[in-house]
Amino acid sequence: MEPATFVLFGATGDLAKRKIYPALFQLFVDQKLPSSFSLIGLGRRELSHETFRSNVEQSLITFSRSEVKDADVVKKFLRAFRYHVLDVDRKEDYTKLLQVIEEREEELNITPNRMFYLSVGPEFFETIAANIHESGLGSANGWKRLVIEKPFGHDLVSARKLNHKLNQAFDEAEIYRIDHYLGKPMVQQMGQLLHSALSEQDLRTRDIASIQISANETLGVEERAGYYDHAGAIRDMFQNHMLQLLMMLTIELPNRSAVEEVGKLKRKVMKTLKPLNKMDVSHHIVRGQYGAGEIKGGQVVGYTDEPGIALESQNDTFIAARLQVNDPFWKDTPIYIRTGKRLKEKVTRIVIEYKSRGPLKDLLIVEIGPNEGIFFQRSQSGQERSDIEMPVRSQLSFTKEGGKDAYETLIHDALIGDKTYFAHWDEVELSWEWVQPILDAYRENLTPLHIYPAGSYGPHEADELLERDGFHWWFDFKNVSNNDATKGDIHTYEYNT
Repeated sequence: MEPATFVLFGATGDLAKRKIYPALFQLFVDQKLPSSFSLIGLGRRELSHETFRSNVEQSLITFSRSEVKDADVVKKFLRAFRYHVLDVDRKEDYTKLLQVIEEREEELNITPNRMFYLSVGPEFFETIAANIHESGLGSANGWKRLVIEKPFGHDLVSARKLNHKLNQAFDEAEIYRIDHYLGKPMVQQMGQLLHSALSEQDLRTRDIASIQISANETLGVEERAGYYDHAGAIRDMFQNHMLQLLMMLTIELPNRSAVEEVGKLKRKVMKTLKPLNKMDVSHHIVRGQYGAGEIKGGQVVGYTDEPGIALESQNDTFIAARLQVNDPFWKDTPIYIRTGKRLKEKVTRIVIEYKSRGPLKDLLIVEIGPNEGIFFQRSQSGQERSDIEMPVRSQLSFTKEGGKDAYETLIHDALIGDKTYFAHWDEVELSWEWVQPILDAYRENLTPLHIYPAGSYGPHEADELLERDGFHWWFDFKNVSNNDATKGDIHTYEYNT
């Protein structure tokens, strides 16, 4: 791996502490960092190098998946860390930063390969990119890369404006848009595992009746009120994570996708996604907001009673959608997506339901979190939701590589220049194009906001969305515990991953 300088904007922030430093440390332990590696942490507050390193060490102790018990290993890792004060709006600070980086590169005798990681609010993206360009920070004999976190804009117009500004400083090939769902091992291996399951259960020639993709959270808005009340579920989860899961699933069925074709095929899916008109949004979209209720035996307040949320807020904390992909394989298959906060259980799950002439329903279930695996299940179907009875569930085992975190994968890929599992601008733009009519309908109050009790599965209108087509959400066990509901004989099949 080529030597590199990792320039981290927002080095004292929560994301850096919880995700970036533990990921870098694990890559170091696994010998997946460049042998010559330098990290320059940037922030507004005054810190000595020693204090900065001490803070990083504390984040490793608190959040690393590997035990931090070998002091020599930690010390060796932290030798690469330096701290520098920078105000993102002050142009002269970037000139000083360039001098610091060049001195460090000369000291280590390394090629000026520079990765700029923006672990900051999206309102700073344009300013930082422009100042990197104007100061000459990105003008080097080596490569330069820009890593940014979502959100990539807040609507179609702002996303295009942001991309235009970024492209004035970086080429598209140099921009790495992180969507951490794409770094999850289960998502990256989904295609291989799906096709093993299809062969094992002889499902390759079976017609699919429907697809369900759920990402349910038990948490509320927590400490993110300032951001979330402007974003909502549609911007925070749906436009990025959920549509990415849809793309990743549909490019693998019916045929296995080559890794080098992933980006091209994902864009093809978005181009064939049937568009919505804002006047028809209410027929395909259910919009919700959580009210007071009970989570894990404890009472919780409704969204508008959360600290930092206005009493009159119409922000969405839940969205369910009915989508259709207009290509020969998917054209008759409804796809249902939902995501929301303060729901009954925390789970990210894909359910593929197969057509059947009789009462039995065959399901292929992709569990992405918190448990991971692919299952085949034959379940009773009927008005009484007898999918609770599970005579046979076959598990295609999946072992997460040492508990590998998504950020480890994505940071490593960015360092080696592999953009396979990063969001390309075309995908981002196409996603915003599809979502924009929903945003317009929300703004004009063309779609009602349904209040649902915390601890439920969302508004009952989300159930009706499926019932109109003769389906129901699988595994919404409203009257039994999840443990009781998933009992049955389990047959496990091992596959190499």
